[in-house]
Amino acid sequence: MTQKNNEIIIEGNTRAGKPFRPSDWVDRMCSTYATFGDDRKLKYSPYLKPRVISGVRCLAVDLKLKDVNPDGFAQLMHFAEENQLNVLDGEGNTIDVPK
Repeated sequence: MTQKNNEIIIEGNTRAGKPFRPSDWVDRMCSTYATFGDDRKLKYSPYLKPRVISGVRCLAVDLKLKDVNPDGFAQLMHFAEENQLNVLDGEGNTIDVPK
């Protein structure tokens, strides 16, 4: 199984085709799940990765997060649904927001 099959993408465009604001939403999401390491530097969660796909800021969500942090995964999916953001599978196809 490839990495693409193990992740979903929350796209920074709404279902209406408009860019989602604020423009730093991906960084905010990643920092919400970040921790400080022994070196006192902020480290992003290995389950969330900022991406730019076709010029659109996106958030790649590793599906392992659903097992490791079910509440966190549910919060992300609620955020995507509430803000009418496109959610894509690893192949770039639009999918319904996973529960």
